[in-house]
Amino acid sequence: MNKLITTFKHIFSIEELRGRILNTLLFIAFFRLGSYIVLPGVDATKLSQPGDGGLFGLLNMFSGGALSNASVFALGIMPYISASIAIQLLTIALPYFQKMQKDGESGRKKLNQITRILTIFVTAAQGFTYLQVTIPAEAILVDPWFFRLYGVAILVGGTMFCMWLGEKITDKGIGNGISMLIMIGIVSRFPASILQEAGSRGMSGALLFIIEIIALFFIVMGAIMVTQAVRRIPVQYAKQVVGSKMAVGGERQYIPLKLNASGVMPIIFAQALMFIPGLVAQSFADKSEFASSVAQSFGDFTTWQYNVLFAFLIIVFTFFYTAISINPTQISDDMKRGGGFVPGVKPGEETAGFIASILDRITLPGAVMLSIIAILPAVANLFGVTRGFASFFGGTSLLILVGVVLDTLQQIESYLLMRKYEGLMQSGRVKGRSEVITR
Repeated sequence: MNKLITTFKHIFSIEELRGRILNTLLFIAFFRLGSYIVLPGVDATKLSQPGDGGLFGLLNMFSGGALSNASVFALGIMPYISASIAIQLLTIALPYFQKMQKDGESGRKKLNQITRILTIFVTAAQGFTYLQVTIPAEAILVDPWFFRLYGVAILVGGTMFCMWLGEKITDKGIGNGISMLIMIGIVSRFPASILQEAGSRGMSGALLFIIEIIALFFIVMGAIMVTQAVRRIPVQYAKQVVGSKMAVGGERQYIPLKLNASGVMPIIFAQALMFIPGLVAQSFADKSEFASSVAQSFGDFTTWQYNVLFAFLIIVFTFFYTAISINPTQISDDMKRGGGFVPGVKPGEETAGFIASILDRITLPGAVMLSIIAILPAVANLFGVTRGFASFFGGTSLLILVGVVLDTLQQIESYLLMRKYEGLMQSGRVKGRSEVITR
């Protein structure tokens, strides 16, 4: 406890770090305040509350409940995430975007500008659908079409403001701003969820509640292990002689291939597709008993049919996203140009094949572990845990929380080490997702 107090004193004794933490808290306060400001012309008492499952429940969790509140930040930062993913895929598929990505700082600025413009169109499309589908007619106090017209404009403005807040947190605060806003949206639901779970157990179920907290602790530790697990490939750099002097070189470094290189993206992609089977089956439910049964099975995220398909899609998307994110041929070419080689492996195609084979071997267990984490909330719900609290036992929310917290702690530790203070841990170092090369 004394070390913890001393560490906090050191953190707030560093002027720059103290300012960044206070700036982050201020920006987060603005973000949370906006999630409670209801759109003009909406009667908040007549809004229907979404369930915790499905795509709508996932988006509502990311926005910290702003989606169900019909607030000015209802769509939050998710349209920007969608636009960023689309641009990322285009940089792989189209040579024009590939060229911009390789143009350095100028290319990055162009891609950021295109992403912002695309975010406006994505927000407008999602905003119109959101106003049309989720807000009941009895909750609208003005002309419906006029409401949708200015409502879309307000939602676009809200999303752009959230994007600006995220960029300001990155520049003036601590951690990655966009990820921080998503994490805050998730964490904001935790106190209410844990109080609801404790209330449902009562005094007679106090022991079960304690067991759930212990189980949650070990699940978080397991998620950290999956997030941090790395297969290191040794790379030897040849010594270079310039004139009569020996240049720097000859040291051994490592290429860290993460067990879970794709992060939470496979779960997000799979979650976005899971509503399709139920939607299609629902269309034929009146004509077929089988279709009605399928619609019922895929309308509940705790059924075995839902979770088997969910896990399968996660494994497929893990391989897909890893394949488009990590290019063994490019890694091999970069190593060759820098004078590096894997000991015992010839540079060029053989090195690319060696890296690809290792990537294939670690991606399968990583995908299986990711799918297990994704279906843990359904397992917890089957054991009697309330749906709100069960969502923290795994899935997208847990992985985002773990990743963002690790990144933020890594930045704080770097400030402490620069000022010759002790790090946050007595042994080892906090390793975030931003680490690329480890010696």
